[in-house]
Amino acid sequence: MERGTATRGQVAAVMAGAEAIEIKATIPEHQVELAVSRFARSRADEEERIIYFFDTPKLDLLAAGIIARARRRPGGEHDSTVKFRPVNPETIGDEWRKYRGFKVEADASEKAVVKSASLSMPVAKGLIKEVVAGESPIASLFTPEQRKFLLAMATREIDYSSVSVLGPLATRRWRFTDPGCPWPITGELWTREDGERLLEVSIKAPIAQAAAAVAGFMAFLAEVGAERDTKEQTKTRWALDYYVAKLAPPAVKRPASRRKAAT
Repeated sequence: MERGTATRGQVAAVMAGAEAIEIKATIPEHQVELAVSRFARSRADEEERIIYFFDTPKLDLLAAGIIARARRRPGGEHDSTVKFRPVNPETIGDEWRKYRGFKVEADASEKAVVKSASLSMPVAKGLIKEVVAGESPIASLFTPEQRKFLLAMATREIDYSSVSVLGPLATRRWRFTDPGCPWPITGELWTREDGERLLEVSIKAPIAQAAAAVAGFMAFLAEVGAERDTKEQTKTRWALDYYVAKLAPPAVKRPASRRKAAT
């Protein structure tokens, strides 16, 4: 898998096999309110979602390039997704392309381009709530097709008995246009249960426009004064680190008398 700096001279070389490119940038917490105020002025088609991830307490799946998640859309369809990255699109079998929920994408920032493959499937309403409440197994959220897909992509299956529910993440997602950017923009605001937020703004462009899109979108953000998070932390990592920390049992405090005796 190629991974390199997303500059004009290099982007095209790492795009082979991807169907689209999505250029992403995260906005630091101290600028979230300002950015939402600006970008929401022409907000349309806003979507609300509740997202749950599934991983081990040591994030073994994420370390292996695997993301497993489920999304509830209040008043809409629910789904689950298994995603693997990085991938070489040339090695992906054609049998997966018959599924509407199959995607091969390239995610780009100023520093890197990474290709991923994912397969999403519908989930019956009510099932995600049952899984979160411990009334149904986590494995029930994922279809046999998704398990076969992950085995083909990552040469491994998920041991659902070893993973935990990580979430919820409340998300607001909206699309808008801006005169200074030739591509439609998507804003996605994630809120953890501790109230911390992360805002990601992104555009999608055809592969033929990849190099221009990366440079143009970053220039647009600079022009409007939208400061970018230099850590470039992904939404997934930001969320999982927090919820995994909550799984750790609290430290047991020794009685004062015992602490004194031990000194």
